[in-house]
Amino acid sequence: MKNRKQPFGYRVEMGAVVLHPQEAMLVKYIFQQYISGASYKQLVTVLQEQPIPYDEGKLWNKNMVARILEDHRYAGESGYPAITTPETLDRVRAKRRAKQSPVQKTEAQKLLRQLSGHTATERMEQRVLAFLNSLIASPERITSSQMEYSLQTHQQEIQRELDDVMNQLPLDEDAAKKLILTMAATQYAAINADVYETVRLRRLFSAYEAMSELDATLLQASVTTILCHRDGTLEIQLKNHQRIGRSETA
Repeated sequence: MKNRKQPFGYRVEMGAVVLHPQEAMLVKYIFQQYISGASYKQLVTVLQEQPIPYDEGKLWNKNMVARILEDHRYAGESGYPAITTPETLDRVRAKRRAKQSPVQKTEAQKLLRQLSGHTATERMEQRVLAFLNSLIASPERITSSQMEYSLQTHQQEIQRELDDVMNQLPLDEDAAKKLILTMAATQYAAINADVYETVRLRRLFSAYEAMSELDATLLQASVTTILCHRDGTLEIQLKNHQRIGRSETA
């Protein structure tokens, strides 16, 4: 069995390439249906049900359809009579490129996957965006349960020692000065990692305005984990270990 010498849709008459009427109608149909949304599989199904073969004795398949859709000669190039238009051919090429090229993930979507361990969905992205926007609107919601306790405990202990020294006669001025300086230093000594992160996060969110799209820089700087629960709810865990979401009105 010989392979066809001319592209499907053409034949040679008197030494000239002319349209093969029935085949040309199929070529036109394939282009029109493809740009209208038909898949290769759908086109092959229809083509196998009609009587005109691509090659004698062979059933239509996806490779045959692809060969037609990528052939520039159907738009009248290289001396072939036009079956379709250059504009249609361009639309087909653009659609085929779009199908072959994977959708590029944004940096924020990549981070969502890393932080959650799940595929980043539109719902996840919108919920996390809402959580972060709520903190931009009210940075004071970022709190550390250890902050007040740590500061008060250290200061109370030093205050008691200072009171004891001040009540002694004669006054030990060196000891009193040392305790006063120590009390001032407790504000720094008492601040642990969570407290530091709380202060940092408040400042960070205060510097942002409400977002219409999730900002990857803010997400990376503020969130350690995205928790996806079985009931479908989401939480984010901030870098000070505070959780926002499930029990929050975000």
